[in-house]
Amino acid sequence: MISIYQRALVECNYKATLFLRMVSEYGGLGAAKRLLHAPSIQYGFEKLWELGRLDLTMESLILKEPWGQIFTEEELTIAKERLKALDYNS
Repeated sequence: MISIYQRALVECNYKATLFLRMVSEYGGLGAAKRLLHAPSIQYGFEKLWELGRLDLTMESLILKEPWGQIFTEEELTIAKERLKALDYNS
């Protein structure tokens, strides 16, 4: 999770301060689960979509190995559906 924050900062000049704070407070897994179960899509997801960098979203990250193993099928489906809604295929 920290690596996608750092990549977004370096590659897109996008400083996802709230995301970093969540990861620091809840850990990577805890932050991801909170974001997945949030009632609406987060600002950072929308911002990365605007920048054409959905590959740097938490949703994209958790669909890759080995991370997918630690999420439920429901959580992986949420991530897939968010990305699919914006025509992104990881």
